[in-house]
Amino acid sequence: MLSSRKLFERRRGRNRYNLKRSARGKVRLSVFRSKMHIYAQVIDDSTGCTLAAASSAEKEFRSQVKNGGNKKAAGEVGSLIAQRAKDAGILNVVFDRGGYAYHGRVEALAKAARDGGLAF
Repeated sequence: MLSSRKLFERRRGRNRYNLKRSARGKVRLSVFRSKMHIYAQVIDDSTGCTLAAASSAEKEFRSQVKNGGNKKAAGEVGSLIAQRAKDAGILNVVFDRGGYAYHGRVEALAKAARDGGLAF
């Protein structure tokens, strides 16, 4: 029997493989979700550089939002990453949810990023 971590790694690898096949040179909006916070970054895989990043653990963000581990905070991080990506000149990305289900905080972040102007 595989551990939950191994199953997560398997799902993440499968998702990443499918993204690389269909990305066609687009940058990747990657999401990491912890118990207390949510993190998002726009990554250019061809150079290995992070072009924009936002998280609920940032100092100025923590003063605005009481809890960084809920859907409201995820929506705020989504709009923040969309704004920072647009400032960097990025409008089209592929959404990398990692091994997480597209539900709850991950879905809230994605919807807010779309509403902020990112296309995926």
